[in-house]
Amino acid sequence: MIAAALCCALPVLAAAQQAIAFGAAAQDSTLPVEVTADALAVNQSDGTAEFLGNVLIVQGEMRLSAPRVFVTYAEAQGQIRLLEATGGVTLVSGVDAAEAQRADYNIEKGVVVMSGDVLLTQGGTALTSQSMTIDLGKGTAALTGRVKTVLKAQPAQE
Repeated sequence: MIAAALCCALPVLAAAQQAIAFGAAAQDSTLPVEVTADALAVNQSDGTAEFLGNVLIVQGEMRLSAPRVFVTYAEAQGQIRLLEATGGVTLVSGVDAAEAQRADYNIEKGVVVMSGDVLLTQGGTALTSQSMTIDLGKGTAALTGRVKTVLKAQPAQE
């Protein structure tokens, strides 16, 4: 029975060490970013903005929500370079969802790094770790830092 559980675990454990699928398809990070929040503070001198309260960010099929999102703009006016979401973040893409304390989205690279008590759910599977890096262009994620999942053993056949 233990051997059967280990055989079922090997694909999941191998996937946790390498990239696993994330999202319904690859995300186009060049799509417009729509931000909704309760409040906004803009600093023209350093090209930053802070969105506060029920922040919802939508880009294509991806949805990110958090209490606070700090935005850094590129030199080209209106072009977002980096989003820093804090205070408990939820990221949803297709049927996949992830939660963490923080998420940093580098739009130029199309990469989201989630950190702090990461929980990734994919259908009936849940994985936890301390950090997860999502490559939106490839539609993949890599978890690091004490990765854990619960595997269901199949009953022994007689």
